[in-house]
Amino acid sequence: MSVAEVPRLGRPGAASVQAGRDALAGLLGADRVGTGADTLAQHGHDESFHPPARPDIVVWPRSVEEAAGIVRIALEHRLPLVPFGAGTSLEGHVAALAGGISVDMREMDAIGRPSLDDLDVVVQAGATRRALDARLRGEGVFFAVDPGADATIGGMAATGASGTQTVRYGTMRENVLALTIVNGWGAVVRTHSRARKSSAGYDLTHLMIGSEGTLGLICELTLRVRPVPPAIAAAACTFPTVAEAVRCAVAVAQYAIPVARIELADELQIEAINRHDETAFEVAPTLFLEFHGMSEADVAAQAQETAEIAAEFGGGSFAWASDEGERRRLWHARHRAYDAARALKPGSAGLTTDVCVPVSALADCVAAAQTDIAEHDLIAPIVGHVGDGNFHVCVLVDPNDAHDIARAEAFHGRLVERALAHGGTCTGEHGVGYGKARFLAAEHGPAGLEMMRAVKRALDPHGIFNPGKVLG
Repeated sequence: MSVAEVPRLGRPGAASVQAGRDALAGLLGADRVGTGADTLAQHGHDESFHPPARPDIVVWPRSVEEAAGIVRIALEHRLPLVPFGAGTSLEGHVAALAGGISVDMREMDAIGRPSLDDLDVVVQAGATRRALDARLRGEGVFFAVDPGADATIGGMAATGASGTQTVRYGTMRENVLALTIVNGWGAVVRTHSRARKSSAGYDLTHLMIGSEGTLGLICELTLRVRPVPPAIAAAACTFPTVAEAVRCAVAVAQYAIPVARIELADELQIEAINRHDETAFEVAPTLFLEFHGMSEADVAAQAQETAEIAAEFGGGSFAWASDEGERRRLWHARHRAYDAARALKPGSAGLTTDVCVPVSALADCVAAAQTDIAEHDLIAPIVGHVGDGNFHVCVLVDPNDAHDIARAEAFHGRLVERALAHGGTCTGEHGVGYGKARFLAAEHGPAGLEMMRAVKRALDPHGIFNPGKVLG
């Protein structure tokens, strides 16, 4: 096999599936080995428009040792293995394209006691973002990665998630300190110590983050936590055009104002939020902002500087969310943007894509996307983490209309092409799955893709981990 080839595991035969099922029942008990039609259907799709693909078996491990046993059984019987978290991914990550075993991690949901001295916490992969937030809040610390959906922490690491606070606190790559994984031989590996830095060997932690379940099974994570800021304020500000709103966000970044969140919603998205959540935001391109500081004066200074910049780009006065309840309602509305968008076209599915570009190119890319949407008569709200150049377009499609899907995919291709032309990427935080796999060659080139294939072959020599994803 040459370096350029990736190990491919075909769909297993009935005998292999039955033998694997029996072995899994012996390991876990029959009650944690699912083969019912509804269970298989639930584990064959995510939140995307991509067609579902059911596994043959679903299992629910409760410990690292059980997870390792599952991987060893998959290896013995040559069964594909697809990790499953909350099913909130957007590029077909959890679809069992070759059948096999779906490993539902949600019963591995323990959250350890945070170390306030070291500012870290150990969690199992199936713990959800909201459960972690609730556990940490009483300790006066928080986990900074907030993608909106109540995803599992393991899934967030696997897809390299980020979200609304990335502009200040970074992505999963900056906030995961170590992982416990099961590798391609069924062995348990810890990728890093609890020390904050190390130069000992290859960086296995960051190799696994963003690998989308194709290189191993993530079981536990050591996360960086941060003290809750003493002062927090949030606000919304409207602009005459999306381009002006984006230029404001770029200017805020260029002046190094340490905003914690600076989020864009175009006018169609605001209209959708108002309808869906019964809010009363002005229907105009809007930036949602949040400021964190050591004192009220610190936050007020950040807000004043940002307001002055906003005024230069036609921004209106700030509508403040003055207490924690109002702030949570504001961000709840922003986080429900996807549900609100889909409600614009009942029965639709969302081709929800994201690209990320250098902030200097962001205004041009967003404006070009809006022009493209209008010219092709698409229904496609735009939101974005514009402080770091990342924006999302949700193209609403009829999942049963091939022509409608083709129009959306053509738009998707043009969006990515523009992003790459500006030195950007085909995905800032959704990951590749199989929905974006076709763009990797254009982004990384043949030599880069060959290196990725070499890593895949070395770490998953039998091709059991999430076949068909990332590298196809």
